[in-house]
Amino acid sequence: MSLSLIAAHTLTFAGRVYTDGLPNPSPVAPPGFGAVTTILGWAKWAGLIAAILALIALAVMLMFNSRRGEGGEHLKTFVGILVGVMVIGAAASLVGFVAGS
Repeated sequence: MSLSLIAAHTLTFAGRVYTDGLPNPSPVAPPGFGAVTTILGWAKWAGLIAAILALIALAVMLMFNSRRGEGGEHLKTFVGILVGVMVIGAAASLVGFVAGS
């Protein structure tokens, strides 16, 4: 057994010993937090509208540049917009995953 494997097992065991007795409370929003939730919903909505407009603008650019043979150069922009749409759509899940809730 290698030294790094022994160290990993030791740290894993120590982590279990020290965290077994700790409470794990569920997250609770403070009173009056409804306004923040509304603002976040609006921000998500605005972000998705902006992404849709960006896709439409990209489609127009592709349409005009395809006649000149430059249509394939916008693939990076297209992928970037799609990744942005996915991040906006999954924002709540991503924050929940990172926060550990």
